[in-house]
Amino acid sequence: MPGYLPIVLILLVLPRHLPAGPAAEEKRLSVYAAAADYSLAVSERNGRDYVGLLELLEPLGPVSARSDGLHWRLRFKALEMEFIQAKSQAKVGRQEIDLGAPFVLENGRGLVPLTSLNPLLPHFVAGPLNFNEAARRLFLGNVGTHFTAQLSHGTPPRLVMNFTAPVNPTIATEPGRLRMVFHREPVVAPSTPTLTFNDTAIPSATFAESNGLAEITVTSSVSLMASFGNDGRTITISAVPQQTMAAQPKREAEQIPAATLPPSGTGPALPPAPGSTAVPATPAGQRGYFAVVDASHGGEDRGVALTGQLAEKDVTLAMARRLHLELEARGVPSLVLRDSDANLTLDQRATLANATHAALYIGLHAASDGSGVRLYTAMLPAGGDNNGPFVAWDAAQSRFVPLSVAAASGVASELERKQIPVRVLTAPLRPLNNITAAALAVELAPPPGSAPSQLNSPVYQQLIAATLANGVAAMRDKLGAPR
Repeated sequence: MPGYLPIVLILLVLPRHLPAGPAAEEKRLSVYAAAADYSLAVSERNGRDYVGLLELLEPLGPVSARSDGLHWRLRFKALEMEFIQAKSQAKVGRQEIDLGAPFVLENGRGLVPLTSLNPLLPHFVAGPLNFNEAARRLFLGNVGTHFTAQLSHGTPPRLVMNFTAPVNPTIATEPGRLRMVFHREPVVAPSTPTLTFNDTAIPSATFAESNGLAEITVTSSVSLMASFGNDGRTITISAVPQQTMAAQPKREAEQIPAATLPPSGTGPALPPAPGSTAVPATPAGQRGYFAVVDASHGGEDRGVALTGQLAEKDVTLAMARRLHLELEARGVPSLVLRDSDANLTLDQRATLANATHAALYIGLHAASDGSGVRLYTAMLPAGGDNNGPFVAWDAAQSRFVPLSVAAASGVASELERKQIPVRVLTAPLRPLNNITAAALAVELAPPPGSAPSQLNSPVYQQLIAATLANGVAAMRDKLGAPR
């Protein structure tokens, strides 16, 4: 291990990757009501979709249930209901209701077919009810969020979308389109699902909904980015500036020395690991990276075995790529440090990350225990003092700890806002100690009540990546510009 921090400038030729292909998604029912917006798991029984009735009603008011043999009785507020195993009729108060399919009683839990919600719920909920069974989106009351979209034909053109309530979608970009996925917001369809703008750069936008989600897809002939305003009620979509798009080829053409060594005796410079990608220096006057995203493990180092088939290194790489795309979509320049199945040592990761002079380092990890997200900042060793003009390797993080704590706090607030369980901890987790910037490690655990296999769920990864990106974007001014 080197004794002091070397200064290294290394040229990068970095390919961009899209996230791995989607896996099968769990069926979900999204419920939007004045009391709460929430989602429930949908189960399949005999070729039909079912949902737990007690779980559906719990956020809406006082509810209790008990089973007696084949009978299941439920009380919601002052209303009594009775269901019978394998029967398609239910008694709600004094009325008989046709469920459309047999009631299912499993271990004291009552499941009703989705087709029964339209005849059942008017007995529980006052006001209008709108249930899109095909998309599994249920609106109780006047809770829909409407939007308008108007294109400003400038250079570059801008698509301004105004919503009647704050929204916080997951945003992903790929060639030819920008996708905004609304997980919890009750965004409703416009009068026509396809909006056309008579513009070659941004010709159209399409609204679609499925599996409890709403999605707006903006098609384009240019690379797009999104920005938020008006307390989350306005999203402006515009072309990525051409100078940003051209920065990477120009950077690759620069003649940059492979390494600049510190004075003799302060420790050797570290070459990249075989098969790895190196990190670019940023020539004077060009945009620097704001964040470095580092997928832990790689190559022969598989990390933790999350399941029999799923390795930590694969989850962290997929998450790194998703987070990179989400940061870029919010106008936050970022770099994926390990963007292949390469094996970098901890010293190499720190050296390469420091060479970018970014404002924030984010190390990604995954674990099969617990749930939600754990955020770590560095726990510095005792006696790790800096010496003159050189920075002690194990105490390189020392003067950046306040910024690291602020970054972790800001990201944690965003996770809490999205109701994702989060803990903020300190740990002697390398290479955090060796980073000369705000630095935190993000450890992803499964969703509450889910198996570790859900760590590989594209929907879950996308939710976490988007939320982390929102937290980083919100902290950008506090963390300052790239160094």
